[in-house]
Amino acid sequence: MTHTPPQAPEMKELNERASRSQVRITTAHGDIVFHLFPEDAPLHSAAFMKLAEAGFYDGLKFHRVEPGFVVQGGDPKGDGTGGPGYNLKAEFNARPHVRGTVAMARASSPDSAGSQFYICLGDASFLNGQYTVFGQMTEGFDALDAIKRGDAMVSVKTEAADK
Repeated sequence: MTHTPPQAPEMKELNERASRSQVRITTAHGDIVFHLFPEDAPLHSAAFMKLAEAGFYDGLKFHRVEPGFVVQGGDPKGDGTGGPGYNLKAEFNARPHVRGTVAMARASSPDSAGSQFYICLGDASFLNGQYTVFGQMTEGFDALDAIKRGDAMVSVKTEAADK
């Protein structure tokens, strides 16, 4: 299936919904829940929502786990080289990399993010300003800590936020 980045006509609607939504990643260890930051990373928030709602992430594996640092997933190839078929322009912002931060992984080019994302297991201030932070976990830290390399994202869904 070919995926396309969010286009101008759908950006507003996706980001309005992102501001009222949360993301739920269901794993064998429990659910990981996070809020999106469409005001700080509108393109990345909209792209993540669009991919999640298309079922892109369902069944994908966490292909990278660095204890005390990050868990990373969102690669359809499962080896850290895959993506959705497009790249996103960087939206670096002032959001810090702390435990539970959700940000887009990228290659050496700042504008190379696509579908791969990571969640910080601890503070990683040395990443601040170099990667697009687009979310922050609110629930599921025990599930996050239990993730092992190769564990699957059973499903990744957007839902109304618990406010």
